[in-house]
Amino acid sequence: MATDYDAPRKTEEEQSEDSIEELKARRHEKNSGKVDEDETEAAESFELPGADLSHEELAVQVVPKQLDEFTCSSCFLVHHRSQLASEKNGTFICRDCAY
Repeated sequence: MATDYDAPRKTEEEQSEDSIEELKARRHEKNSGKVDEDETEAAESFELPGADLSHEELAVQVVPKQLDEFTCSSCFLVHHRSQLASEKNGTFICRDCAY
């Protein structure tokens, strides 16, 4: 167990207040088997394959390719110029696809 040496230390009076029985009771309260989760709320976050998503809207902002970026001709992802492995006749290959 990690010890925080910068934390303020308890006085002897405060340490004696925490009896062993009290600490054991606190431990059992925290580790109770009951889970407080709403099943309906949890199920709403899962998407099934083939589900009808026609009523959903995307909340993603699309930014055009910047001057210091390129599109890999193998994986078709936009990368920064620092990821460029090779360029031949206008064909760009990223480092991930080059190996």
